[in-house]
Amino acid sequence: MSVKKSLFYFLILILTSCSQIEKAKDKIIGLSEKEQYQKDREISDELFRFWQDQAEIGLRDSVAVELPYSEIGRLQPRSFAVYSYETYLLPGEIIEAQFETDSSQVLIFSDIYRQNKEEVSGFHKLASGKASEKNIQFESRQAGLYKVIFQPEIEANTPFRIHISKSPAYLFPVMGGRNADIGSYFGDIRDGGKRNHKGVDIFAKKGTPVLAAVSGNIGYTGEKGLGGKQVWLRDPKRRQSLYYAHLDSIKPGIDRVNPGDTLGFVGNTGNARTTPSHLHFGIYTQQGAIDPIGYVYLQEEADNIASSEKIMPARLSISARKAVLRNKPATSNSEILRNAEAGEFLSVQGKSADWFHVRDSLHRSAFIHESLVTPMN
Repeated sequence: MSVKKSLFYFLILILTSCSQIEKAKDKIIGLSEKEQYQKDREISDELFRFWQDQAEIGLRDSVAVELPYSEIGRLQPRSFAVYSYETYLLPGEIIEAQFETDSSQVLIFSDIYRQNKEEVSGFHKLASGKASEKNIQFESRQAGLYKVIFQPEIEANTPFRIHISKSPAYLFPVMGGRNADIGSYFGDIRDGGKRNHKGVDIFAKKGTPVLAAVSGNIGYTGEKGLGGKQVWLRDPKRRQSLYYAHLDSIKPGIDRVNPGDTLGFVGNTGNARTTPSHLHFGIYTQQGAIDPIGYVYLQEEADNIASSEKIMPARLSISARKAVLRNKPATSNSEILRNAEAGEFLSVQGKSADWFHVRDSLHRSAFIHESLVTPMN
């Protein structure tokens, strides 16, 4: 082997080793994903700080959406866009937010927060998604106002589609059951006010299979008390127990179960002898009974389908004499953030059905109906 070739391979070995050492150093130092992005793309500190500050603007936004929600738009290089959405979640609801782009190489940073008035921003960060995967998922264990924030990388230049949805953490516990079959809810008054209902009643034909809502171990099967024939299923992941009561019969020999396994069959045993057959479904933690509705309530399909426009304007001008900016893409059940004047310019973030998601000259996020504006380009 020639001296030149030997020197070449030696240099390759040195460079590879240096690269590996540098990566190991980054892991030891503990760079955040955004800091790693700055380093990998060699972004100046000044530009990086300006970009990071936009996430703080997202925390101050008051735009809210009903789930499921969809939006389309186009990312422009150095537009420093940030997308922030508030929504209310119950315990047991899983929120999933996706930011799909035409380019697989684009990085989308995502975070989920819950309202916390003790924080300076009013919100506490709960989870962050991987920027390369462009989505984030989180299971709510506490009722409250949650916020999803997406922040595209600085040079992103691609069409996008946002989809935010929620789903129950558990399988619906009655085979073929629907939300409409729930006839009684947690907290309903019982025995003339002597006690409150500690679960939900799901009505079904006698003999309908009752299903394991989650993987776990059977803690008890038998007949006793108000619940009659009953099954207790332990959920080890969440450290809580699921209570199935008023069963007509219990499947023998059940021990370790998976979602969808049959535990027994709907009936009206116990104190339900005089009522139509139904399953009483409850959830208990060490602190006592909790409302199970978020864990099993099935979510509807999206009715706010994102606009199918191929050309998205970058700016809008208000054409109506009277126009309002709202916190939701709807006239009902939404708040007016402020009144807008004819001729005012708005920057387009995206569009959901007939509503533009915009920012005004003070960088405040809002929705405005398409009938009130004219595209600028």
